[in-house]
Amino acid sequence: MRFPTLGRILVPAALLVGCGAERIDGPSTPAETQSLRQDGSSSAPSYSYTTFDAPGAVSTVAQGVNARGDIVGFYTDAAKLRHGFLLRDGDFTTIDYPGAVSTDARGIGPSGDIVGGYRLRGEPLVNIHGYQRSPDGELARVDYPGHISTIPQRILPNGTILGCRHDQDVSGSMYGVIMGRSGNEEIAESMSMNNGGTPDGRRIAGLYTNMAGVTEGYVIEDGVFTPFLVPGSNLTAAWDMNPASEIAGVYRDATGFHGFVRDGDRYLTLNVPGATDTRAFGINARGDVVGSYVVAGRTRAFLARRER
Repeated sequence: MRFPTLGRILVPAALLVGCGAERIDGPSTPAETQSLRQDGSSSAPSYSYTTFDAPGAVSTVAQGVNARGDIVGFYTDAAKLRHGFLLRDGDFTTIDYPGAVSTDARGIGPSGDIVGGYRLRGEPLVNIHGYQRSPDGELARVDYPGHISTIPQRILPNGTILGCRHDQDVSGSMYGVIMGRSGNEEIAESMSMNNGGTPDGRRIAGLYTNMAGVTEGYVIEDGVFTPFLVPGSNLTAAWDMNPASEIAGVYRDATGFHGFVRDGDRYLTLNVPGATDTRAFGINARGDVVGSYVVAGRTRAFLARRER
């Protein structure tokens, strides 16, 4: 299905957009962003914002974006079935793994390789299998050996896949994993998920639940695990990392859920006005961010394109 090409309109970082179903438009609705350094000084980049819905969808979530601007994610249709999607050069492509009752697309590499998950008919809801889709559309199964479920989250330029594995529960047996040509490995922290990394793999970002039951983001740098919380939050989830080590994710405070970008010691908050929550899931080499927001009970996707 053909969509209009994504438009770019320069707006201050304090603007975000809304649009109608089945089309992609430029900015029209104010948004809220805030950038605070730990020393209290403020600085905010400029973005152009675009929102979109999959045609016929009741909800749409953007999960990943590469440097070329290709976007992947998933949508739910009126029959409550989940489908993955690829949005490239205005063309919208649905991704369904053969025989699956649910498919999502989570990450896209610089060459167009896509990774995501699917569930087969008759399986428990907690079961998820991984797949990789080549640029020409060929699908291959991705499984972490010895475990029931595998969730591929990102694919790095060299083909390394980041994500998690688990068994007969959602998080208790979940460990962040790295799947590469030289073999597979998992991190030591339980209830964890590797969600993004630098191209050389020296830095990895993700999320885990600590011993107190609090979800925190983390960075692994040369094997050293360091958790973090967005200041003032009671939940932080790091969902992606770009080559400059900028991290995109979600945090929750007393007012609800918000998207964020972490750049060194600076946290940029992204909020769509009027939304009950805003979530950032992907960031590319340019610093463009994709995610979702909820307004009037409906989940929609957004692209925030960095201008400076």
